[in-house]
Amino acid sequence: MRLRHSLFLMAPLFVGALTGCGEGLEESVTPEAPITEQLGAAESAASTTGITSHFQQWLLANGYANDNFARYELAGGSYGGKASSTDTVVNTPVIFIHGNSDKAVGTGTAGQSGWTASLDYFLANGYKTSELYAVTWGPAEIMQTAVQYHSKPNVMRVRRFIEAVKAYTGASKVDIISHSMGVTLARKAILGGAANDSANGGAYNVGAPLTSSVDTFVGIAGANLGLTSCYQTGPTTPTCGSTNGLYPGYLYFGAVLGRSTFLDNLRATSGYEGAFRYSIYSTADEIIGYGGIVYGDYTSRIPGQQGEKVYSAYPYGHYNSKDLTGAVQYSMVRNHIVP
Repeated sequence: MRLRHSLFLMAPLFVGALTGCGEGLEESVTPEAPITEQLGAAESAASTTGITSHFQQWLLANGYANDNFARYELAGGSYGGKASSTDTVVNTPVIFIHGNSDKAVGTGTAGQSGWTASLDYFLANGYKTSELYAVTWGPAEIMQTAVQYHSKPNVMRVRRFIEAVKAYTGASKVDIISHSMGVTLARKAILGGAANDSANGGAYNVGAPLTSSVDTFVGIAGANLGLTSCYQTGPTTPTCGSTNGLYPGYLYFGAVLGRSTFLDNLRATSGYEGAFRYSIYSTADEIIGYGGIVYGDYTSRIPGQQGEKVYSAYPYGHYNSKDLTGAVQYSMVRNHIVP
């Protein structure tokens, strides 16, 4: 099992999954929501929609031209915006942050499905496109899985998008739902403060905390304590790096030493992600592995969280804990209830 989890992390995620690691793989099954509220893949309202022209024009006119948030449009990498200036935002806007090598909106392929299922659920239950937002923060390429990390470009892209959506919608607060590496990226984007990326100019400052701008934060299948599989491989790739990666450190006489500097920065305080903080994860997560435990604690728990939804068996693993939980995500951000 150790070899399997190392391969998932070190090689492209799905090469291993498609060439013999059949055990524990997730399949598409009916989500928790009532079937009458579900949209089939062919009818997906989210999959054919990107950033609206109204949102794009606003971005160009308000200092976000260089961010080029729509640059992954053809890859299904952007979503959200008003239909016109008369489109009113009623619900608290929800911003979705995807995981490593995923995209904002994608197909049903494991690891490349983006937030299509969640967007469709929210759209079917009272939200409009002007109240739902997502953007691709990385290359959306599974062959680059092992080289993605909490880089300055990734952190700042997430940060800038959060700021843009809040300003564009005029909302006092936004909700954020994140998955996998998107959890830790979004947590830093909200935390703000000092950071360092030697490959991208060295020291930089993310900005002031955005805590007061976030109502509900949901982290799905995050690696907040790192990945034990990174301990097996060592900090040999950017994803498992000991500075801005997911290296969990090592045990020394019962103490954890050497955890990623980035993760330690997130752990130095708690409660900053928003007014309400929840996690969703599975102890059958095939990517995190080891029952979701990193040195005695569940790595997907968010320090200071107020509730969690935990699954323990198939079909809920790393990806289906995102794709099959639209009703849970909705309940958390809309009602502040863990169903």
